[in-house]
Amino acid sequence: MVGVIRLKLVFVGFNSFGLLFRFSSWGESHGKAIGVVLDGVPAGICLNLNSINESLSRRRPGQSKYMTSRKEPDQFELLSGLVEGVTTGAPLSFLIRNLDVKSDAYLDFLGVYRPGHADYAWDKKYGIWDPLGGGRASARETVARVIAGAVAKQILPSSVGINSRLVQVGQYMDMQSIQEAVLQAKQKGDSLGGLVEVVATGVPVGLGEPVYEKLDARIAYAMMSIPAVKCVEIGSGRECVEMSGSSHNDQMDETGFLSNHSGGVLGGVSTGQPIVVRVSFKPTASIFLPQKTVDKEGNPVCLKLKGRHDPCVAYRAPVIVESMLAVVLADFFLIARTRRL
Repeated sequence: MVGVIRLKLVFVGFNSFGLLFRFSSWGESHGKAIGVVLDGVPAGICLNLNSINESLSRRRPGQSKYMTSRKEPDQFELLSGLVEGVTTGAPLSFLIRNLDVKSDAYLDFLGVYRPGHADYAWDKKYGIWDPLGGGRASARETVARVIAGAVAKQILPSSVGINSRLVQVGQYMDMQSIQEAVLQAKQKGDSLGGLVEVVATGVPVGLGEPVYEKLDARIAYAMMSIPAVKCVEIGSGRECVEMSGSSHNDQMDETGFLSNHSGGVLGGVSTGQPIVVRVSFKPTASIFLPQKTVDKEGNPVCLKLKGRHDPCVAYRAPVIVESMLAVVLADFFLIARTRRL
């Protein structure tokens, strides 16, 4: 009797984001390189590569004492999709080599589930995980998002402006106090969470596709896909639960809207008002204080991490949040443009 071989199909899928303007990221934190492929970029755009470098510089690690000491130049190689500086309509493929990889710090706790990390969940789902720097779950992957966002901004109309800022870390809201708190957490071997706000102005009216591809739903999805994000607010956000309809409704007169509690989106469609989004980041999972956990066999372990980690991931996150909003807006802008063909 011929035996039956049962194969367990295990793969890490869904590494792409977007509908018409779509990007796919690849690579691991401690691998040889990471990269991104952008599909759906219209032909004929004079791509400004300097603006991509400027965006990457805003998230680059190792630039100050308030972030990880890992120093990556994040210089990209553009492999396809561009001829004499102009997009051809073919996929744009970017490669960024990892040059400051130090994996030795992770060897002492191989097979141990790090608290707050993806190790346990990924192991139970796939039967394997990459512990070196977090692998695919690492925030290193956000380099791809920043490149995608920098290209997305060049697809959008020039009237659209997108600006982000760090508004809170822990209980602090002014930059001097924020920096002091981050340094104190770093010295203690601990970490802090933070809040990033991004505002898009000049957005055309009518972006968004009800009912299941609402603009605000896509924005929330995009932001929640960023590593360490735990909450997304649009417009009045959580404050709306304490408001009445008479105070929350954005009334209008002959000049336009009199308020913007909706955050620039009504019924899933942009209103032309500023789109206001706030994104909450949890404290960095990698801390240097002793923590209780277990290994793969269920044995108790007192884990004390090594390596180089941001004491506050939100500190470098504004450009990442900004990039994901740009990607969503560019995607819906292209969808809206197809209706005029």
